[in-house]
Amino acid sequence: MKKTMMRKYAQLTVKTGVNIKKGQGAVIFAQVEQHEFAEMVAEEAYRAGAKWVHMQWQDQDFNKLQFRHESVTQRSRVEEWEKAQQQFIVDELPVRISIVSADPDGLKGINVDKMQKINAARGKVLKPYRDAIENKHQWTIVAVPSKKWAKKVFPGERTSTAVEKLWEVILKTVRVTEDNDPQAEWDKHNRTIIEKCEKLTAYDFDYLHYESQNGTDFKCWLIPGGKWNGGGETLIDGTFFNPNMPTEEAFTSPLKGKCEGTLVATLPLSYQGNLIDKFSITFKDGKAVSCKAEQGQALLEKMIAMDEGASMLGELALVPDDSPISNSGILFYNTLFDENAACHVALGMGFNDTIPGFAGMSKEEIQAKGINDSIIHVDFMVGSKELNVTGYTRDGKAVPVLRNGNWAI
Repeated sequence: MKKTMMRKYAQLTVKTGVNIKKGQGAVIFAQVEQHEFAEMVAEEAYRAGAKWVHMQWQDQDFNKLQFRHESVTQRSRVEEWEKAQQQFIVDELPVRISIVSADPDGLKGINVDKMQKINAARGKVLKPYRDAIENKHQWTIVAVPSKKWAKKVFPGERTSTAVEKLWEVILKTVRVTEDNDPQAEWDKHNRTIIEKCEKLTAYDFDYLHYESQNGTDFKCWLIPGGKWNGGGETLIDGTFFNPNMPTEEAFTSPLKGKCEGTLVATLPLSYQGNLIDKFSITFKDGKAVSCKAEQGQALLEKMIAMDEGASMLGELALVPDDSPISNSGILFYNTLFDENAACHVALGMGFNDTIPGFAGMSKEEIQAKGINDSIIHVDFMVGSKELNVTGYTRDGKAVPVLRNGNWAI
């Protein structure tokens, strides 16, 4: 990939993704293989006024060694220096930039039960720090190709060709071309999504009904007066940023504990370095009560049982089938992309900012409105060309929302 295109992408990440402020710090999370692009992002952050940049290097192969060789007790420990690091983030509120590129099968072979016990234990300790920065700082997730990821997406290509092809499609999805202004393109894109969200919010639906030929038949109730969000987000202090690049979704948090029926996944889920594929989840009284997967059954069961909120939904997201990522026809094996190719839902934590006036409420008040809480937030895709979604207003009127996978409103 040309250095000029990578540089353009790095600038977009800093200026449109996290919209860093002069004098703000920055934390960048990146696999060691992606050092070239990560260093470009760091340089652009400094140019935009960052007073400091911290690079949090990650290595999936080393992570696999840790899971394999350290005991559950040892690996579950959150050391004091880690807590101090998290508290520093709470106090400083730097931007956080995640550059994802991991192998979708990179942790295959690790004992699922061991991995989930470790992640649950660490998640409980780290969650209060995550809650403390919610809606108070800018963050974004972007992606660059790794060799193993590219070969997973394009298995019939030579590694170098696969990497180049994945670069090309990633840049297309984030609206970066040689002759355009990607920041201006994102401004237009955000306006389009926001307009759709405003229309959905105005309906104030009582519940949504999902139906598809693949077996999906699912009803989910919504929080009275709840908002639909999408595109960029606005912090409590008014700062606008784009947390996911790319993004095509309009989403809300449903009413905790009130949904019924079965959702059939339409794309594989890459979760913690393992694939869960060809699966469905059945809900009763708001909770997942059973699941079936041809691949990753044990992992799916452990995920749903991670904590009390993990079996309930925290997000409903609507994505038209006629979208750039879906139209590419590519299965990315990466949630950042696949969730923006199809309608999806998420098990676990909901979004506080879907409640009007959330900034002036306590955590308990927000949850009393119906927002789910959990240490996880895991999206899985349910959209297809056959999916129909109907919204029912609080006076009983049926409103077509999606028909044959595309917008009907």
